[in-house]
Amino acid sequence: MRDDRLWLAALLAPAAIVFIAFFLLPLARLFLIGGSGALGWAAYAAAFTEPRYLKSLVSTVVLSAGVTAVTLAISGLSGVFLQRNRFTGRALLTALLTLPLAFPGVVIGFMVIMLAGRQGLIPDITEALTGERLVFAYSMAGLFMGYVYFSIPRTILTVMAAAEKLDPRIEEAARSLGAGRWRVVRDVIVPGLKPAFLSAGAICFATAMGAFGTAFTLATKINVLPMTIYTEFTLQANVAMAAALSFVLGAITWAALALARTAAGSTVAAAG
Repeated sequence: MRDDRLWLAALLAPAAIVFIAFFLLPLARLFLIGGSGALGWAAYAAAFTEPRYLKSLVSTVVLSAGVTAVTLAISGLSGVFLQRNRFTGRALLTALLTLPLAFPGVVIGFMVIMLAGRQGLIPDITEALTGERLVFAYSMAGLFMGYVYFSIPRTILTVMAAAEKLDPRIEEAARSLGAGRWRVVRDVIVPGLKPAFLSAGAICFATAMGAFGTAFTLATKINVLPMTIYTEFTLQANVAMAAALSFVLGAITWAALALARTAAGSTVAAAG
């Protein structure tokens, strides 16, 4: 029995060392730096009371929630369709939908500029149709587009894996009892995909909360928390406040992931 425990400890030791060295120690250091500035430990409260920090935090949360909702809607419909239908070009379409996984945030930012920037495709089309150029790449709308673009691949793969495990006999039973198409979707398919939606949605939300490259490429004045942290650290030289905001950002994303894990239960891993 003792040998088994020693063997188990030896197996867990590398993971424990990595966890302590690359997670616990940096996180503890970040927390201490956040309380070392002119405001002291009040810097953490300032993230929720100082108007400019609070506005940035609220904007980031609202943006991330909106991106998550739209991404889940698109990925849910597309993922179930792709999983249940076989047609020519299906593999190519799936590959194209997951292609953004290969792109860093900076590249996605440039793609948004090429689409909705001053010389982009959308302004050219709107000018031809209405006489006015619609430019929104350098705003929250452009950032929203970019975040949805790189969030869909992560979500659609999870939905497809979960849809594969749905038992079609349950749907057939519902139809035999008189349920219509939309009721089958509401009462059978959506509940069956709930764990996948929760897990993928939490990851989507957390990724959008902390994404920096796309926002930095589009505009340095976009009011999201990662850009505020960057400004505090580089332009204001306020390292302590940047650390405090970073810790708050990390705590919110961790809470979202933990909440999704609790709500979905042990089926999250199986669904993904």
